[in-house]
Amino acid sequence: MSLSVKELIKIAERQLTDAGVADAQIDAKELYCFLMHYDKTALMMHWQDVLQDNQCEAYFALIEKRAKRQPLQHITGEQEFMGLPFKGNEHVLIPRQDTETMVEDAIEFLEKGTLRGSPYGTGKPLKGNADILDLCCGSGAIGISLAKTFGKSKVFCADVSQEALETARENASYNECKNVKFAESDMFEAPFFNGKFGKKRFDFIISNPPYIESEVIKELAPEVRDHEPRLALDGGSDGLEFYRKIAEQAAAHLKKNGVLMMEIGCEQKDAVKEILRQTGEYDRIVGLTDLTGRDRIVAAIKKKEEKKRGE
Repeated sequence: MSLSVKELIKIAERQLTDAGVADAQIDAKELYCFLMHYDKTALMMHWQDVLQDNQCEAYFALIEKRAKRQPLQHITGEQEFMGLPFKGNEHVLIPRQDTETMVEDAIEFLEKGTLRGSPYGTGKPLKGNADILDLCCGSGAIGISLAKTFGKSKVFCADVSQEALETARENASYNECKNVKFAESDMFEAPFFNGKFGKKRFDFIISNPPYIESEVIKELAPEVRDHEPRLALDGGSDGLEFYRKIAEQAAAHLKKNGVLMMEIGCEQKDAVKEILRQTGEYDRIVGLTDLTGRDRIVAAIKKKEEKKRGE
């Protein structure tokens, strides 16, 4: 079976399309580049190359995995996020472009003291010297991206899953990121957050918690439903379980004028803002959209603590 690269990829594209893969053409090309160690720009230079049988067999073995709806990133073992490579597996969510939007907003706030161009928090930049918490960190993509951007900041990544933390540690090493620490914790329950020196406080807490309604998970694409961890997807019966926990607990771990930022489902903005409002702990609760114009982020500032009478 001697085929040109163009013919080979065309056959693979049809196979993936028949299997219901949404981005069949892109994935067919991505897997060929992965197999041959090409970057995307080099592919066209090899378009008319004729491949040997063993190369065709190796390629179609990859296509067969993708046709069974195994995520592309699990086959290649890597996903780019904020220009950095992140290793992925069945224990962590695959980093997505929607989350990059939140990280870009976080960088703007930490660097400039603004959010989408308007002053936020104190309105003054932290100049990269901040204590940052990535809660429900998964692969560590958010926290590590911020740590790489702000080398003088101290970034802490927390997750309830030991396997996720192992992946996050591997990603920190892979990206030569040394200003990040890791803690196994169910929200803020680890001794790390409530040790003998009192509550650990942060300038900035960022989180992409589980937010999909339990009953909706069975309707998700097979790549997500069958291959990504339910622990990182399931937000309870209404999808809001973890927002309630974070809203109730985060303020105690924020410094004065500290900011909480969370990714949300595209129909959850009003509910999450109300959850934060009802705690009485936050000011300037705002919703932000992603690149497609869908609601994707909610941010809030810790309220100033009222002085007790006599102080």
